[in-house]
Amino acid sequence: MLLHGFGAPGDDLVSLHRVLEVPRGTRFAFPAAPVELGAFGYGDARAWWMIDMVKLQSAMARGDVRDLTKDVPDGLFSARLLVNAMLDELTELLAPSHLVLGGFSQGAMLSADVALRSARPLAGLVLLSGTIIAEAEWKPLLEKRAGLPVFQSHGQSDAMLPFSIAERLSKELGAAGLKTRFVPFRGGHEIPPPVIEGLNAFLGDVLRT
Repeated sequence: MLLHGFGAPGDDLVSLHRVLEVPRGTRFAFPAAPVELGAFGYGDARAWWMIDMVKLQSAMARGDVRDLTKDVPDGLFSARLLVNAMLDELTELLAPSHLVLGGFSQGAMLSADVALRSARPLAGLVLLSGTIIAEAEWKPLLEKRAGLPVFQSHGQSDAMLPFSIAERLSKELGAAGLKTRFVPFRGGHEIPPPVIEGLNAFLGDVLRT
């Protein structure tokens, strides 16, 4: 299951199924976030929770580091419940140990939050251009997920979510015993070919039966 980012349509990540090399019989789920952004001028875009776009654009214009580590967004709790309900449905179709959860940007943040707050068996966690949120709540939960394979990627020139905090996330996951593969790349807030290559290798390992 892959969760799209803020301001993207529900089918934003669907095209990934054409480039991800997974075992035969693998099923993909690309859920659409619940918050519709059409009324805010974003067309068919959606979000897992609202963010202050004016504040974001101002910070980016000033070149400020966007540190969300202390944020516990309004809407995070309800988004977590929704994703867990969808995961419950998926685990009726396949073994939980074969389930990979992940996402891009806001979808990566939500995926990490869901994984850390649950004992649900997962084959792996995929964090594409995400960041740390709710750090005070996440940190005590990390060691409970020791051994979980994690694929993380981040652009070194990401103007949306700082690379430095992504590096910090990778180190904290590793220090807690999660098996993290971190793929930095030259670029911004995106999923370039080197990330696809690394993700394919990761999925090949965690989904191998």
